[in-house]
Amino acid sequence: MVPPAVLPKVAAQWLFTFHRAARKLRRQAFQLYYRNAAAKPPPSTAKPQQGHAATAKGAAILDDAAAVAAADGTVVCDMHGALLRSTTLFPYFMLVAFEGGSLLRAMLLLCAFPLVWALGERRAGAGVRVMALVTFAGLRPRDMDLVARAVLPKHYMEQLNALVYERLWLPSRRKVVVTSAPRAMSEWFLREYMAADAVVGPQLQVVTVGRRRYFTGLLTGPTQGTELRQNVLKEAFGAEGAMADVGVVSNPNPVDHHFAPYCKEVYVVSRESAESAKLPRDKHPKALIFHDGRLAFLPTPASMLAFFLFLPLGVILSVIRINIGIVLPFKIQLLAAAIFGLRYRTSGLRTPPADGKQRRGVLYVCTHRTLVDPIMLSSALQKPVPALTYSLSRLSELIAPIKTVRLTRDRARDAETMSRLLRQGDLAVCPEGTTCREPYLLRFSPLFAELADDMEPVALDAQVTALYGTTASGHKWLDPVAFFANPAPSYRVEFLGAVPREWTRAGGRTGVEVANWVQRRLGEALEFECTGLTRRDKYMMLAGNDGVVAK
Repeated sequence: MVPPAVLPKVAAQWLFTFHRAARKLRRQAFQLYYRNAAAKPPPSTAKPQQGHAATAKGAAILDDAAAVAAADGTVVCDMHGALLRSTTLFPYFMLVAFEGGSLLRAMLLLCAFPLVWALGERRAGAGVRVMALVTFAGLRPRDMDLVARAVLPKHYMEQLNALVYERLWLPSRRKVVVTSAPRAMSEWFLREYMAADAVVGPQLQVVTVGRRRYFTGLLTGPTQGTELRQNVLKEAFGAEGAMADVGVVSNPNPVDHHFAPYCKEVYVVSRESAESAKLPRDKHPKALIFHDGRLAFLPTPASMLAFFLFLPLGVILSVIRINIGIVLPFKIQLLAAAIFGLRYRTSGLRTPPADGKQRRGVLYVCTHRTLVDPIMLSSALQKPVPALTYSLSRLSELIAPIKTVRLTRDRARDAETMSRLLRQGDLAVCPEGTTCREPYLLRFSPLFAELADDMEPVALDAQVTALYGTTASGHKWLDPVAFFANPAPSYRVEFLGAVPREWTRAGGRTGVEVANWVQRRLGEALEFECTGLTRRDKYMMLAGNDGVVAK
C-alpha cells in the first residue's frame, strides 16, 4: 500500500516529466521546420494579394491558368486550409464529441486543448491522436455515422474555399483529398457532396464487445510522414510512380507537403485569400436542406469556453422564459419575455371586426421551425389556439399553455379530428409535418386544404445563435429547453391574409393545388425555397428511420 504522503510527490514528478516531454516534442518540431526552411531560398517579403498562391517555381495566381492545369487531370488537395478555409481540426472533433458523445466528453476535449496545442494540432500527429482518443474512445460507429451524415456536412459546406473549389476542384477529372483527421469524419461528405474519388487519412480502430462495436480512440493509419505519402500515391493513382497534375496545400512549410514531390504543380493557399474566399450558398455543390445537432456555431476553443461558461445562465433563462409562457396571461407575455432577452416581431395581424365578434373556425397554416410555433402564434393573437401535432414529447405536452391534439397519420381519422376541432373554433396546423432549419419549405400535406376554406397562411421563422431548438435523433423533450437557453432567441410571425376564394376547394381547386399555392405564398414571404421533400426524407437522412415512433 502506498502511503498517502507519497502521492503528491509522485503526481508532481509525473507532471514535471510530462511537461518536459511536451516541450521536447514542440522544440523538435520547430527545429525540423527551420531546418527544412533553411534549405529553401528565403520567401519574398511582398505581401500576397487575395487569390495568390505559390508554386514550386515561384508565385502564381489562381486564375484561368490554374484551371487549365487542373482540367481533365488529377488534383490532390489538403482538406483543412486548402479545400476548407479553416486550418484547425479542433472544431470538427468537438462537433463529434458534443453531438455524437455527450456534454461531459465535450468538456474533456476542451480541457485537453492546451495539450493538443502544445503537441501541435496540425504539424505533428501527436495532437491529432490526443483529440481522437478523447473524442472516440467508447463511441459507437453508428453514432459517428449519424454525425458524419447529419451534423458535419453543414459546417464543412460553410467553410469551402471558393477559389480552390471553383478554379481547381471543379475542372479536374480525378479528385483526391488528404486529411490528418480520421477518415470517418469527412469521407461521407467528400464522396456524397464533393464527388471525391479518394480520401486519404488515418483510420479508427474498432473493437467488438458482445454484439456491439466501439471505437478505441486509437488511429491505425499514419497522420504524417513517408508512410502517409505512400498511402496517398497508392490510393490516388494506384501506383507509386504516377504524378498528379496539381497539388493544393495550406502551408508553405515543407514538412506538411506530403504529396508535393509527386505533383507537377503545387499551389499554396494563402491565409489572406482563404479568409475572404467563402463559397456562396447558391454555388454549393449540392443543396444542404437537412442537418441535425444542437450546436448552431462552429465550436472553436474560444467559442466553446464561452458556451460552457454561459450554459448555467442559459438553463436559468430557459426555465424563466418557459414559465412566462405557462403562468402569465397572453397580454403581458411578450413584454415579460422581452425583458428576459426574447426578441419577438409580428406583422400583418388584422384587427377584430367593429361589432366585437370574434372569427371562428379559421385554420392558421404555419411554417414549422420549432415546437413552440403554435405558442408564438397564440401570443400574437392574444388567445389560445389549439394546435395539431404529429409527435410531441410528454413533457412538452404537459407544459404547453395551449391545447395540443395528436394526429395519428391515419388520413381518415386525422380528417375527422381536424373537422371536429374546426367546428369548435380556430385551429393551427403545420402541414410540413416536421421542422426544417434551413431556408427551405418541405412539401405540404393537402389534407388541411380539403377540410377548410377559411384559411390564413402564417410565416413563422426562428433564429438562434448557440443551440438549435429541434432535433431528429436526439431527445425531443429538450427542444424547448434548448431553444429558450439561447442568449437572445428571436421569432418572426407574419400573417399573410386569408387565402383567396378562387384558391380554395370552394373555388374549384383541388387539395394539392391549394397546398402548393399556400406553400409558394409562404416561401415568397420568408424568401425560402419550396421543395418536394417530406418528413420521411428528413428522418431517413438524419436518423436512419422514417420518423414514426412505434407504440
